[in-house]
Amino acid sequence: MSETRINPAAFGAMPEKEKRLMLGNEAVAFGAWEAGVKVVASYPGTPSTEITEVISKLPDVNVQWAPNEKVAAEVAFGAAMTGARSLTCMKHVGLNVAADPVFTAAYTGVNGGMILAVADDPAMHSSQNEQDSRYYARAAHIPMLEPADSQECSDFVKLGYRISEELDTPVFLRLTTRIAHARSEVALERREDVPVKPYEKNVMKNVMMPGMARKRHLHVEKREEFLARAANEMPINRVEMRDSKVGIITSGACYQYVREALPEASTLKLGMVYPLPMELIRNFASKVEKLIVIEELEGLIEKDIAAAGIPVEGKKYTGIQGELSVEKLRNIFRGEAVPEVEGANELPARPPVLCPGCPHRGVFFVLNRLGLRVMGDIGCYTLAALPPLNAIDACLCMGASIGMASGAERANGKEFSKKTVAVLGDSTFIHSGITGLVDAVYNQESITVLILDNRITGMTGHQQNPATGLDIHNQPAPQLNLEKMVEACGVNDIQVVDPFDLASMHKAVSGAVSRDEVSVIIARRPCALLSKQTCPPLRIDGCKNCGACMKLSCPAIERGENGVSINPALCIGCGMCAQVCPFKAIKSGEEA
Repeated sequence: MSETRINPAAFGAMPEKEKRLMLGNEAVAFGAWEAGVKVVASYPGTPSTEITEVISKLPDVNVQWAPNEKVAAEVAFGAAMTGARSLTCMKHVGLNVAADPVFTAAYTGVNGGMILAVADDPAMHSSQNEQDSRYYARAAHIPMLEPADSQECSDFVKLGYRISEELDTPVFLRLTTRIAHARSEVALERREDVPVKPYEKNVMKNVMMPGMARKRHLHVEKREEFLARAANEMPINRVEMRDSKVGIITSGACYQYVREALPEASTLKLGMVYPLPMELIRNFASKVEKLIVIEELEGLIEKDIAAAGIPVEGKKYTGIQGELSVEKLRNIFRGEAVPEVEGANELPARPPVLCPGCPHRGVFFVLNRLGLRVMGDIGCYTLAALPPLNAIDACLCMGASIGMASGAERANGKEFSKKTVAVLGDSTFIHSGITGLVDAVYNQESITVLILDNRITGMTGHQQNPATGLDIHNQPAPQLNLEKMVEACGVNDIQVVDPFDLASMHKAVSGAVSRDEVSVIIARRPCALLSKQTCPPLRIDGCKNCGACMKLSCPAIERGENGVSINPALCIGCGMCAQVCPFKAIKSGEEA
């Protein structure tokens, strides 16, 4: 392998660069576009979603939402293998889904450049766990770059494509929520005209049967050894000497925290977090009295440095949970307590709730009334676990609700299933619920599955999916028929119900759970934020203050000293509260 020096400054700059404030995600999108990316395939997942949304609005790129991250990674790999620069974007848990093709893509190599943008979520602002994607880089033997601001988001994408093509490897670009969703200045550049590389059939390289894979594994090891040496000279890994008493090794958002909280400390800023520039680290350590690693989540860098025999500290100060911040670092290292905001402890709690008019509300109200165990899933509807709906028992990962319900039946018998249902959204069902349904039918379970079809991928901001009939550009696309898909999986008992009709929903669920076969109920009504419903708001006349309507957990229904009222600014007139009022005190605003 030729030891090509990788120079991240070697980009074709515009004579007069336009500068713009951009989210880190926007900068990744523009950086990829400027680098000549041809194909982008992703599945939406906060905090990564905006990358694909932004690039879908730029010309000369083929962009798509895929059914899940595995398919997205495979599409991106297929484009790269046949010579085009490609990009796939996902959140950290999405990388779990994509891991199968990603690990083997490290063996095959890519031909055209391939970037895998993965956004971690320290503190779990919108995620079910705090996993650290840097471990995937190590496990898959794929280099990982980590930008510290929006300009680096753009620059590192371009550098990533050069590394990818020169070293024949996919490249991870690791973001965290703070980098993905913070704005800083970015200098825009012209789009680079990158021709698609010729594709040549190469079975020994691209077909990973055991005999070929053993030889390619040797190639991966040599590539990683070269990259570890090259990392010592890459300008993206830079030493900033100041006071020699303390030297801090850091990367990404943590670099910004360190510079503000500890301006006197010397720093080694890592732009490549895997593999590490160990000689550069050793040299830096020799110049400071005390070496500390500041990194969020796991102590991966600290452990690698310690394993190299270099005295180092880190996680004993910061722990492995949550986000770091300027205030936390000041408190830890300078003994400066975080000042309390006056009145902060007096602010009322604001737990998240389903939107007014959300079609999911009626489903969970009925499930609660029926006293059913609910295996939940990833989506807005997970909020139904909270009071007063109290309707979800468990939530694991995308598509797991069906498998959990099947496992519960296997462990406890069919009678247990008559009090248990699985609930998931339309996009989640397509993402990874179909195989669970096939399994349940094949193994002759008697579970009940509710597909909450709100005609969109709601939780991540209204992205299209194969069941909506529109593509990422909101252009007509073939529409997956959920009823026919469910029927093709072998389900005989299929019902489509309007979730606003609580009586029909109650009847459908009661009937389904009584059957000794797999039953599927499709609760179909558009997301309240899409439907633009114009029904007049409801009003209350003659309220007995019984509180029955409050159990719907609708933000438009308010309870005060004088009883219950409906906020007309929030009410969309769905009518569910009128259905549950035992005194018929809730009426349309148009009624006399």
